[in-house]
Amino acid sequence: MSIIVKIDEAKFPNLSRGKFEDRKYEIKGGIIGQRVEIKPRGKRSKKAKLLNVIERSNIEKGLPCPHFEKCGGCTYQTLKYEDELNYKKELIEKLFVENGIERELEIIPSPVHKFYRNKMEYTFGDEYKDGPLALGLHVKNRFHEIVNTTECNIVDSDFNKIRSQVRNYFEKIGEEHYNRKTHEGFLRHLLIRKATKTGEIMILLATSTQSELNKDEFIKFLLGLDLEGKIVSIFHVKNDSLSDAIVPEEINLIYGKDHIEEEVLGLKFKISPFSFFQTNTRSAEVLYTMAREKIDAKDKLVFDLYSGTGTITQILAESAKKVIGVEIVEEAVEAARENAVLNKIDNVEFIAEDVLKVLDDLDKNPDLIVLDPPREGINPKAIEKIIDFSPEKFLYISCNPVTLVRDLKTFGNRGYRVEEIEIVDQFPKTSHVECIALIQKM
Repeated sequence: MSIIVKIDEAKFPNLSRGKFEDRKYEIKGGIIGQRVEIKPRGKRSKKAKLLNVIERSNIEKGLPCPHFEKCGGCTYQTLKYEDELNYKKELIEKLFVENGIERELEIIPSPVHKFYRNKMEYTFGDEYKDGPLALGLHVKNRFHEIVNTTECNIVDSDFNKIRSQVRNYFEKIGEEHYNRKTHEGFLRHLLIRKATKTGEIMILLATSTQSELNKDEFIKFLLGLDLEGKIVSIFHVKNDSLSDAIVPEEINLIYGKDHIEEEVLGLKFKISPFSFFQTNTRSAEVLYTMAREKIDAKDKLVFDLYSGTGTITQILAESAKKVIGVEIVEEAVEAARENAVLNKIDNVEFIAEDVLKVLDDLDKNPDLIVLDPPREGINPKAIEKIIDFSPEKFLYISCNPVTLVRDLKTFGNRGYRVEEIEIVDQFPKTSHVECIALIQKM
């Protein structure tokens, strides 16, 4: 049985609450002020599924993209950008206050809030059972249905064209998508990456082994597309895994080079198919500029833990005595080493290892430690060892304020205080942000 509630409370990142009779329900999605139809998860459960928005909130003054009602990709398409920033800011301030950090925060807008994404993973499927071939994003709350995102307004314009033409190409030749229930079919995923500064484009097609890709024809078709950027890299991944993800069981470079090249703050970076790189290049430059300005790395030894492809490592290396980057993903570390050579930076060292495991071997005394952990934050065992290094300052960059505030409590218990903290809107139209915190020894 469904019920109708008015959302009167929201919680970061994307949870809202509404009351029906004497019970408050927690809902994924929703915006304060909306009247929504929800379905409780069970008779005694306080959690509910959002079914429909009956009445919009008075802060919803934006024009959403045509896919918003179906697509599960964005959260705040109905808000004007200024209102979106304020809404996110209020939710994060509330989260911080609830965790003992009371201060007014500044949210730094993205230089671009439309057509900004430099990477997308699309899924082949159908928009409804036995419907025509679709290629796009999952329909909201429906795992087995895909919406053709023809006019997505957060991706680079070349992505919309490539996605549409690739769908048409395979529909024309009669190839079928991989069915995630029966595990039959050929077409699985399409990954597109584009370097914002250089315009270089990488395309990766993931299929099962249940048919054969005519590589020459596919390459010819792709290179014939009229794009603003230039396709310089095409991969074919064969994947028979049951997981609904791009699992590179067999990866083949079928055209061009094995990377695209991006530029950030004057440095060059090679980006391979699976290497981590910020999805909003122009906002990432804002983030990294702030990181560089918040800490004086001149002539200092810096640890960059969870260093990814070494972007921050190399930016700080321009003034630091030495920067040591630690990253568990070996491919990212190899890319980081190549990027350092490309940029002629020789005062960096990259270690391919789990941060927790390598800490005991880092017997030097760092002057600064930069932390940029994954969404789940810092491993509770690792954070104590990290603080044991006892540097004067930490710089913590977080893509998840929920785990950030958890970790900041640990720093507080160990004699550190939060000197500065700001929000960077790295992901417009979604519920996600980046936070940057300067942590100082008391």
